[in-house]
Amino acid sequence: MTARIYQRAMSAMQSGKARADEWVLEYVPNARQRHDPMTGWAGSADTKQQLKLRFDSREQAIAYAEKKDVAYSVAPPRVHRLKIQAYSDNFR
Repeated sequence: MTARIYQRAMSAMQSGKARADEWVLEYVPNARQRHDPMTGWAGSADTKQQLKLRFDSREQAIAYAEKKDVAYSVAPPRVHRLKIQAYSDNFR
């Protein structure tokens, strides 16, 4: 089982910096999801794909993966750019 370690992206509705420095460890699915004909939902027997672990730093996420003997890949950190403009710039 492999994991992906990445930094959370800010949503379009988020203007603050809360939880912007969080790092997430997310397991890559092993098996495809299959369709359940009775409910119409898609499901899988792989329960690890439901986990999303959050860490304060990249080093903590890597240490956790190494401690649990999980193969991992690390995505480069995101650069947060803030575009500062005046309200009147919207009408140029």
